Amino acid sequence: MSRHFSRKSDAQQWLDEVMPVVRAGSDPSIRQQQDRTTVAQWGETWLEGHGANRTRTVRQARVHLAHINAAFGDMPLREVKPSHVRAWVAALKKQGFAPSYVYSLHRRLSQVMTDAIHDELLDRNPCSRRTAPRSATQRPFVPSTEQVWALHDAFPEHLSPAVLLGAFVGLRTGEACGLRVQDLDVERALVNPMFQYPQEPLKGDSHRTSLPVPPELMEQLVASVRRWGSDYVVSDGRGRQICPRTIDRAMIEARRDSGLPKEFRFHDLRHYLASLLISQGLDVKVVQYRLRHAAATTTLNVYAHLWPESDESARAVIGDVMAQRAARSAPRASPEAVATAIAAHSPRHPGAGPGGPALRR
Repeated sequence: MSRHFSRKSDAQQWLDEVMPVVRAGSDPSIRQQQDRTTVAQWGETWLEGHGANRTRTVRQARVHLAHINAAFGDMPLREVKPSHVRAWVAALKKQGFAPSYVYSLHRRLSQVMTDAIHDELLDRNPCSRRTAPRSATQRPFVPSTEQVWALHDAFPEHLSPAVLLGAFVGLRTGEACGLRVQDLDVERALVNPMFQYPQEPLKGDSHRTSLPVPPELMEQLVASVRRWGSDYVVSDGRGRQICPRTIDRAMIEARRDSGLPKEFRFHDLRHYLASLLISQGLDVKVVQYRLRHAAATTTLNVYAHLWPESDESARAVIGDVMAQRAARSAPRASPEAVATAIAAHSPRHPGAGPGGPALRR
């Protein structure tokens, strides 16, 4: 049976879809290779191709694959069914993994399986919305201003600029550790994050946004640099760059002294910055810019509940419309006028007086 196409591109697309099936069906060795490839074997191949990403990204992928291999490593790719994935997700929950981490592991497995389809090792992905766990939607903990300053004062002096960078600039842990002195534009009071620890360029233009800061904050950052003498804004006190783990260890001690919960992380200082901006009436685009989110939807998904009095604002808007309508309408008649109008249009009955039928008592 012949096929005809009006455009060469349509014909090429059809060939690209059909030829892998034809090759696999006509060549037994190809089909056998597809049937024998295990999840663990494909995972190693997949990870090699994933190695061009950042070191931290590759490390996280390797940890995820270890969990995946523990459940499916010896199974051929083609034998993994949706029922197996659902059982795995349920087992992870029973083991006490956080819902967000279970969601990340499922998403990683789906990514690996999708790439296996593109490599013609698999026909269908056993992962889908039906097998996926619910993503965690916890509201972030927002510290008070007093708690932020208490945390700053509880940090070792050479590390305290990190708290300023997190709470008032919105830098993440790796970005605070990677911020160089040359990234400070003192004259224009700008912080220009370019790298994250150790010296990896930030991913995407939105992360490399120049952030205006008040002169008071810039003065404190410059004073710290002069005191400790380093090429980095946050140092170990002897001029050397610190790693994110150093900040995490300092956080454990400092949050205990500042009354913050043990779950509080350095990253939560960004939540404080968001709440501070929102409380002053700044709109979502400004908050998105300061937090360097790629899309405003990300900002809204995390912080929509912080915009104050949304219900009352909606009530007031509707009330204004109703009030304008009432002002344009004719004044309401008095109860006596309404009663007179009703009596005037009532049917006459024998024995009724001039005002209409007599009322029964």
